[in-house]
Amino acid sequence: MMSAAASTLQRMPAKPFYFNTSVHLLRITQYKANTLAELLDALRECPEDSVFQHTFRTLQEHHFLRAGFSNDFAHWALAACNEPSLAEALASVDVREFTSVAELRARFIQILERYVRENPEACTRVADETFYFCASDIVVIPTSFQAHTLQEFTEGIRRVSVHSIHHHFIEARLRIKLMSNDFSQWLHEDAGLTETARSLNRIDIYTATLEDVRQQIVRIVERALT
Repeated sequence: MMSAAASTLQRMPAKPFYFNTSVHLLRITQYKANTLAELLDALRECPEDSVFQHTFRTLQEHHFLRAGFSNDFAHWALAACNEPSLAEALASVDVREFTSVAELRARFIQILERYVRENPEACTRVADETFYFCASDIVVIPTSFQAHTLQEFTEGIRRVSVHSIHHHFIEARLRIKLMSNDFSQWLHEDAGLTETARSLNRIDIYTATLEDVRQQIVRIVERALT
């Protein structure tokens, strides 16, 4: 009788996984803030890709850090406004809980509205530095890596850049509008490894660098092959 591991090894996914990456062309928008009140007003009106830039993109820009704030709003609240409790509240927002930027924006607005209501003296205090709302135009680029088997998939994970890992593992959840990522979707839908896909979704993207995330993905998939 064929073992479960042997069956997994011989299983041919329904379709290949194509590894892509993306580059981001940064631009400064017309929105900026020198006070918490101005931050709140700008956050209500800025384009969605600006909210995306200061949250999801921040994770990639600081992928080598295991500690620190998870979004630019929290960092500015502490470093420029000296509001540690607000910074902690903003940093507590987990992007993995959201499948739309509109919902993510609403959460930040809710936190800021409550804080300025409870701390009116902080509302108009001028920050040490201006917060400039930026945004990125995203260009998706195919890589030379593709996987027809699970072994090729793990090899691709090992060899692609961290930008590709971020593209498929973090940015993807907004693209596919699910609490998931491209890797888990492929493992679940095309390779039939539902529990492996769930394990990938449980990886903590806040306390791990993207290199750590890469290694965890490899270990989880290899576990399914043994």
